[in-house]
Amino acid sequence: MSSGRLYGVGLGPGDPELVTVKAARLIGAADVVAFHAARHGRSVARALAEPYLREGQIEELLVYPVTTETTDHPGGYQGAIDEFYEAAAARLAAHLDAGRDVVVLAEGDPFFYGSYMHMHKRLSHRYPTEVVPGVTSVSGAAAAVGRPLVERDEVLTVLPGTLGADELAEWLSTTDSAAVMKLGRTFPEVREAFDRAGVLDRALYVERATTDRQRTLPLADVDPASVPYFSLALLPSLLTGDMPAPERPAAEDQHRGEVVVVGLGPGSRAWTTPEAAAALDAADDLVGYGPYLDRVAVNPRQVRHPSDNRVEAERAASALELARSGRRVAVVSSGDPGVFAMAAAVLEVADRPEFADVPVRVVPGLTAAQAVAARVGAPLGHDFCVMSLSDVLKPWDVVVDRLRHAAAADLVIALYNPRSKHRPHQLGEAQKVLLETRSADTVVVVGRDVGGPEERLTVTTLAELDPESVDMRCLLIIGSSRTRVGPGGAVWTPRTYPA
Repeated sequence: MSSGRLYGVGLGPGDPELVTVKAARLIGAADVVAFHAARHGRSVARALAEPYLREGQIEELLVYPVTTETTDHPGGYQGAIDEFYEAAAARLAAHLDAGRDVVVLAEGDPFFYGSYMHMHKRLSHRYPTEVVPGVTSVSGAAAAVGRPLVERDEVLTVLPGTLGADELAEWLSTTDSAAVMKLGRTFPEVREAFDRAGVLDRALYVERATTDRQRTLPLADVDPASVPYFSLALLPSLLTGDMPAPERPAAEDQHRGEVVVVGLGPGSRAWTTPEAAAALDAADDLVGYGPYLDRVAVNPRQVRHPSDNRVEAERAASALELARSGRRVAVVSSGDPGVFAMAAAVLEVADRPEFADVPVRVVPGLTAAQAVAARVGAPLGHDFCVMSLSDVLKPWDVVVDRLRHAAAADLVIALYNPRSKHRPHQLGEAQKVLLETRSADTVVVVGRDVGGPEERLTVTTLAELDPESVDMRCLLIIGSSRTRVGPGGAVWTPRTYPA
């Protein structure tokens, strides 16, 4: 069998319409489409290629083990990255050996500071390979600010922002035009270099060039805390003459306001989905219960509106008012926003006539019940129900009645809000109600702070469950009569019933 063909495909700097015809054709024809992402799992490259993907293609997500953080890898940062590239190349080689064509997506151009080149170096000597060029971010940035990069015999110098300020300044002082890439955390030194070289007054800043989140302004006016990695500094052609500096459009002119209700997942940042992370990144305002907002990385471009956990309607109304004024608002929930969280509250308030024109959408999240279940095995493998023991929004006698029916139906039960300082007795009462129909040896899983720094899992029985050991950071899974604990400690509920 002949091997597959490897393609490194450039996608341009951000506008999907800047993907070339050839790139689009190859993406649609490929057996395998591979793309890189940081640990959050979001891939700009895949988002750009999505219009050209087809059903049935194999996708290979290549997640970097580290980006800028430290690592305990014995080889340090470089050792971890090299090991990752070797493993990623081996994954792609397995497809190529099987005769499958592989497209590796690259933002901008594959050979211009691109991740693809690391696959190329490891695979191109072994397999037929083709590289499809793409529009670079430098070209996109020049177009965004409407300034020529070079004219006639001028020299353009492209520099990485990771160079020190002294070296950058030396280069900037001896070239006609320049583009400095890889800003983000390097921005303070880059700005200092432009200042030292005496060219700060004509330098420009471009963020997320050609996308709907593009921002351009004089480099001297940029807040260092607001600079993302996908940005660059430009020193345009000296022959351009005096042209007006770009101005940032007012926020209300850039987009129509909306409310997005976002689920963060139950604990670990790794459990926040790429869609949720993208919605958070796009927001102008973040609204939510204070401890949940604390889980979202601070961005000085955004306004945060923390509040108490017992003011859901007021929080929803505030978010909708902000959106009505033209702001993009993310309402933050833990877990899934539709499960005992803010989605219902926002939709209920949004039903008022004054908010009829405010768009509201809900972005799902991993639930606490799913996280706890996965940690111990598969206790939710068959029919189950989800209940809250809180009687803040419904009477306690309704909770008891539903517990009795769920127990009688032999459903696995996931219990949220099991015990608080204001309701210390209710879990004990619920335990007694369940024991009316469930056997004493019914499997019970208690998960506390799952995905967080204080994670603890306990597998016990309904009779031996100690309510005093449970608090509001816990979730309980009460097994059915068929839920089992294996010799290795795994808990599962069989999907099949005996004939």
